[in-house]
Amino acid sequence: MTRSFGFPPVARKDARVLILGSLPGQASLAARQYYAQPQNSFWKLMGRLFGAGPEEPYEERLQRLVDARVALWDVCASAKRPGSLDQRIDKSSIIPNDFRILFETHPEIGAIFFNGATAERLFLALARPTLPDVLSGIAMKRLPSTSPAHAAASFAQKLEAWREVAMAVTPGIAAEAHPPVGNTRP
Repeated sequence: MTRSFGFPPVARKDARVLILGSLPGQASLAARQYYAQPQNSFWKLMGRLFGAGPEEPYEERLQRLVDARVALWDVCASAKRPGSLDQRIDKSSIIPNDFRILFETHPEIGAIFFNGATAERLFLALARPTLPDVLSGIAMKRLPSTSPAHAAASFAQKLEAWREVAMAVTPGIAAEAHPPVGNTRP
C-alpha cells in the first residue's frame, strides 16, 4: 500500500472559516485538485454559496473561496489508503497536518467545518489534543459529507447544512451559530 500525500492549505491570512476534509481521494491526487472526483458535490455546493462552481476553472474556484475568507485543507498530511474511501485509511499510518502553524498564521479563523464524520473524528483524535490553547475560541461543526459514497442526504439537504459556512464568514455569526470547542461531539 502506497502512501498518499495531501495538498497545502488554501487560505489567505484573514480567513475566518476552515473547511477540513480527511485526505484527498485518488481522482483528486491524480488531478492535483481538492475534490476533483466528478460526483463529489463539494464544488457544486461552493458554486451555490460562493460562485465557485465546477464550471469555473479550478484556480478561479480557489480564488473565490479565498476572497470569501474560506480556507480549505485536510486533516491528514499523509496516510496509507487503498482507493479513495475514508474507511480504508490505515489509521496507524496517518501523519496529521501541522494545525498549530495554520492557526498561528491565520488567527482570525473562528470556525472549523468538517466535511463529514471521518474528518471530524480524525481531527478530534489527532489534532485537538495538541491544540487546547489554540482551539479554545474556535467553534467546530460536522457537515454532511460531500463524497458520493455518502448519499444519505440529498443535495438540497446538504446545501441547507452547508449554508452555515457562508453565514460563518460574516463577523460575529460563527460564535453564535456553533458551539465552542468544548461542546462538540467526541
